[in-house]
Amino acid sequence: MERRTIEPRPGWQQTVEEQGLIYPLTRYPDDSLRPYWDESAYYVFELGEVEALEETVEELHAMSLAAAEFIVAEDRFADLGITDPRVVDAVTESWRRRDELPSLYGRFDLRYDGTGPAKLLEYNADTPTSLVEAASPQWFWMEERFPGADQWNSLHERLVDAWKKQSALLPPGSPLYFAHTAGDECGEDLMTVAYLKETAEQAGLETDWLSMEEIGWDRLSGRFVDNRLRFIRSIFKLYPWEWLTTDRFADHVLDTLDHGGGTGSTLWIEPAWKMLLSNKALLAILWELHPGHPNLLPAYVDGPRELAGTTGWVAKPLLGREGAGVTVHEPGAAPELRDEPCCYQQLAPLPDFDGNRVVLGTWVVEGEAAGLGIRESSGLVTDGYARFLPHVIL
Repeated sequence: MERRTIEPRPGWQQTVEEQGLIYPLTRYPDDSLRPYWDESAYYVFELGEVEALEETVEELHAMSLAAAEFIVAEDRFADLGITDPRVVDAVTESWRRRDELPSLYGRFDLRYDGTGPAKLLEYNADTPTSLVEAASPQWFWMEERFPGADQWNSLHERLVDAWKKQSALLPPGSPLYFAHTAGDECGEDLMTVAYLKETAEQAGLETDWLSMEEIGWDRLSGRFVDNRLRFIRSIFKLYPWEWLTTDRFADHVLDTLDHGGGTGSTLWIEPAWKMLLSNKALLAILWELHPGHPNLLPAYVDGPRELAGTTGWVAKPLLGREGAGVTVHEPGAAPELRDEPCCYQQLAPLPDFDGNRVVLGTWVVEGEAAGLGIRESSGLVTDGYARFLPHVIL
């Protein structure tokens, strides 16, 4: 793994916008705009490196599924902050009937510097973003700058194939809806949903889309409807389950939840059992089940334990996005518990490449390793000001 600098292409911003990345710039607190898509540098990997990372990702996914089974079987929902009996029942039933429910993709965030085993930082299996840039613009960048090179990137093909396989699980006679929240200001959620909708259409599915805020409730029929009053039988939502189960219409969601083969109900993608994998408490469950595993960091939900006096720790809210609420505690800091439920994970500072802190976003589609997206930040926490850099295999 190596970072190399390169001159950006003339007109790069227009190029990536035409390829679907309509948010190539990030607005900073001082109101300045700086590149989110950053092609002033790129990362190089050897083929053997990527093959080893693929094996790691697929092993981590299998371990995560086993952890989900453990949570359900041992009734460990409280560790995840899931205490509403109705939500527990919904997740449990979803997990038990998971073979009947479409489940598409997820993203593991890994710490890796090219010299040692990759370490799992978190798994977003419910609403992962940075998909568009990983699947499309960086592929076209490689073809233009390094023709004949390769890239860890089979995202598009795998997504299309996944929709083809899972089409049999969708209720017939109704389009598959794609929904994002209208609260998305930069366009990332919008374009992620638009891209996934495109892959579904290439798989031969009939699709439609709307915002989450446009979904209506028909009191007479007891069903969710679109903005033309058509019943919504199946829908992909880039909207976290923890919001869906606490919003104003949460009772209706739980009352009409389709766990496969239901009539007059709504099938949501990703399924409810993905709540088990996108919760940071998963990191503690994994460590409990696999203590000392080379790809895991020690993690707990009841406090930093021995990490306070040895390596330091990172406190992560059980639910969060883009580093929100994450705090870093150096070795020797006084142990403390946050007011909100957290996962306390061993501090493993992100590797430094020329002053840039790097995290690997590794993608899985239907449980198989499918691609890589790299983000850089100036600090130890990868937040909303991170930059996306392309990569090649040489």
